Amino acid sequence: MSDWTLLALVIALSLALIGVAVGLVLAGPGAARARHGRTRPQRSSFRRGEREERERRAAVIINPTKFDDVARVRAELTTASADLGWAEPLFIETTVDDPGTGQARQALEEGVDLVCPLGGDGTIRAVAVALAGTRTPMGLLPKGTGNLLARNLDIPMGADLAPALRVACTGRNKAIDVAWLELDPAEEPATDDSGQAEEPVEGPPVQRHPFLVMAGMGFDAAIMGGTSEELKARVGWTAYFVTGFRSIFIKRFRVRWSIDGADQRTVSARTILFGNCGTLTGGIQLIPSARLDDGQLDGVVVAPKTLIGWGSVAVRVLGRSEKDGNELIRTSGSVYTVAVDEPHPVQVDGDVIGEASRLRVTVDPQALIVRVAGA
Repeated sequence: MSDWTLLALVIALSLALIGVAVGLVLAGPGAARARHGRTRPQRSSFRRGEREERERRAAVIINPTKFDDVARVRAELTTASADLGWAEPLFIETTVDDPGTGQARQALEEGVDLVCPLGGDGTIRAVAVALAGTRTPMGLLPKGTGNLLARNLDIPMGADLAPALRVACTGRNKAIDVAWLELDPAEEPATDDSGQAEEPVEGPPVQRHPFLVMAGMGFDAAIMGGTSEELKARVGWTAYFVTGFRSIFIKRFRVRWSIDGADQRTVSARTILFGNCGTLTGGIQLIPSARLDDGQLDGVVVAPKTLIGWGSVAVRVLGRSEKDGNELIRTSGSVYTVAVDEPHPVQVDGDVIGEASRLRVTVDPQALIVRVAGA
């Protein structure tokens, strides 16, 4: 999920600056690298003709916590599938122990034509782990708080799931990048004067997490972890305003970082983010240069010292300015490393996954096929 915390802060600060009431709060394991041509399914796989002997079938991976009546949702999607000429979907529910990866692998074993995560960005991310590097496309049925991947791909959203299912079943294939974040990765072994590798540095097991929208360390992750599910259920994404105001001056931390092996100037930041796409709710572009299929990641350091500094960040983001400064630094690359003095919380697509003092972020270009609108 793109950084909802920064979005909340940007909008909240901007509204405060122009005197608008704050009542707005009460309103509404490593995938194989994909290559061009290798991951795109043959169009004939989704047309009548050679496979006319059987109906096409989708699997729907449901996060049951998003619905009061799962049976009603299943009936709605079964009817919508029949209207599109597809068989009754294979429905598999996520669990606390498995948020979607195992279910997606089960669906692949069943030989379905399409896998549709039905939930928020976390469910989509878990399903993507199984689908990345395969020829089976993913159809988005957004039903979370953020749904930022769906927003960046212009997938229909709302109470009625039929329009999104129509895009999933009849849309075109689009290959997008999958980003990976490692918590406290083992360090590269040092070399002696002759260039020979010394004994490898011992380190904790690598924890590698995928993300499709955005990941971050610091302020954004602290707010994600501090926003209650109850508040999000009541007021939606605006719930992040409340926690954002409480945490606006979280202590800055020293960041030593590199891009594609080149060391960057050490900065004192409130958060460091990595985006696979950059458009937030309302068309706000946090990272104007970010593209889902360019094989690059976009890194953002947010480092305001004062409220005025936060205001400067807000003006630049809301004004869609590509000009950066000391408070906002935007970069791009394919491999990022980050080291900080003490562990800080880390989030991927809105889910806090723990704390770390070092990160390594990489990207698999066009490793995942998703369905988008269009013939």
